[in-house]
Amino acid sequence: MRPAHLTAGPPVVLVAHGSRDPRAAEATRALARAVAATCPGRPVLPSWLDHTDPGPAEVLRQLAAAGHSRVVLVPLLLTAAYHRKVDIPAAVAAAGAGLDVRVTEVLGPTGGVVDARLLAGLRRRLAEAAGAAPAGVDVAGADADVAGADAAGVDAVVLAAAGTRDPAARSSVGRVAAALGTGLGVPCRVSYASAAPPEVGDAVARLRAAGARRVAVAAYFLAPGRFHDGVRASARSAGAVAVADPLTDLPELADLVRGRVDAAAG
Repeated sequence: MRPAHLTAGPPVVLVAHGSRDPRAAEATRALARAVAATCPGRPVLPSWLDHTDPGPAEVLRQLAAAGHSRVVLVPLLLTAAYHRKVDIPAAVAAAGAGLDVRVTEVLGPTGGVVDARLLAGLRRRLAEAAGAAPAGVDVAGADADVAGADAAGVDAVVLAAAGTRDPAARSSVGRVAAALGTGLGVPCRVSYASAAPPEVGDAVARLRAAGARRVAVAAYFLAPGRFHDGVRASARSAGAVAVADPLTDLPELADLVRGRVDAAAG
């Protein structure tokens, strides 16, 4: 742990949900590295609420022991549901007094606003899955504004999310779907992997029954795991032509995290 006097700003602690799937933890570590590259000299440390160590309270205590007095904590969550309302405050409280912890907004919509960087990341992943990019543009390095899934003839999209029983959180997912559909110029419907209907296969089937011929699925997930694997299998079985990967460590996501850090630290 780097001593406080050798850092360029308050350390950043990323807090992911956690999963038994090792791919999820590696995705969080990759995002931490991507965020660290945007703020040289500032520690960026991953942590997890469950299944993977260290937990956020442990990381916060280690930072306090190293002499840090301020920390910015970023919930790697797409909705402000139970984990943001209960688990994150509990972790901060468990770390003990003596540390000023600034907790940022989640990465999904805040104040009813969908961040353009989140939409850009979703569009990039859709473009990668659909093999879409204008002539002469490398999708892997393209600006998401010009790498749209609509370039491949996709005429409808399903935004597949993990799922929540929180009505406000579901509304925020709906706002993302609406904004994504508007940007692509195609209908975009929400589906959930758990907790709420419809399931992604049903959403794809309904769009196809309504006349859509090429339905793609955007993944409203930060990391791979059981839920995303199930989404991919169900969507393909229902006739989806493309299923996007999770956002993981995309530059758009790293920039969004950095923006949340700057807003909280300022």
